[in-house]
Amino acid sequence: MKLIELVTVCVVAGFVLGLAACAILVRLLPRCQFKQVAYEDAPQTHRGKTGTPTMGGICFAVTTLPLFFTWGRPFVGELELLVLGCAAIGFIDDFLSIRQGKNQGLRARTKFLATALIAIIFLRLATMSNGFFPLDVVFHAGAYVLAVPHWLWLILGILAISGAVHAVNLTDGLDGLAAGTMIPPLGVLAAIALSSALWAPAQAALLTIGACIAFLAYNRYPARMFMGDTGSLALGGLLAGVAILTGEMLLLLIIGGVFVAETLSVIIQVAYFKMTKGKRIFKMSPLHHHFELLGWPETTVTRRFVVASLVLSLVGLAIVR
Repeated sequence: MKLIELVTVCVVAGFVLGLAACAILVRLLPRCQFKQVAYEDAPQTHRGKTGTPTMGGICFAVTTLPLFFTWGRPFVGELELLVLGCAAIGFIDDFLSIRQGKNQGLRARTKFLATALIAIIFLRLATMSNGFFPLDVVFHAGAYVLAVPHWLWLILGILAISGAVHAVNLTDGLDGLAAGTMIPPLGVLAAIALSSALWAPAQAALLTIGACIAFLAYNRYPARMFMGDTGSLALGGLLAGVAILTGEMLLLLIIGGVFVAETLSVIIQVAYFKMTKGKRIFKMSPLHHHFELLGWPETTVTRRFVVASLVLSLVGLAIVR
């Protein structure tokens, strides 16, 4: 199969599967009473989002299932474990939030430790079963190869996965925001994986691009369905997993710059609030809420963040070429 045909088949397959899954979920989730509970500290305009079906991110787990047809290729099982494991943690978090009637599921510490455990299993399997990473090579940053001890690579990998998972989770606060900003970095990583003949990571990224496009049909403003932590954790795990397997762990800081900015805004806000005993730098964090409170319409914030993600991804692609 020619490269362009492979790309087309994977994206279309992800889109079709994602669209079918979303069509089912948008009807099934309300019957199961899986409905969004608006975050108490979110802007007042978000109160109307309460009652919208959530856990739609199940579709992202569904769209990785075609990878099973390529079982035997390197990293298929590891990627499936990572995506499904993160999705399961998110599902539990969503379920607890719905049952309690407020946007508080798993404790942040519990969620972090759970994703770190999934990351450890993923990284150990990737190195032990396939011998992918020599002890002295971690990742490639452009034309440079950074050599570090294997134990440090494992720590960096855990931080990359846990960081990406929770960064995407923080970004998932506006209609279409997380899915829209996820497409450009996945496109870059898919291109890198294809150029290195890493088929499983490439196919996973391309399938998820198709799924994100399909999900936006239901999640664009005004959203008919939310992905919930089920989806945001799965997307973050896949993004980091593909970056690690393609040797571009550091590149995440650039192509995932929107997610980094969202996370930093929360860290800076909390630290400054504690240091100054009540003062704030941003009107609200994460960063997308700050722009909302500045008077930007939700659609404008989403659109500009997606454009920023595209620009940063193109910069990242230029660096590695």
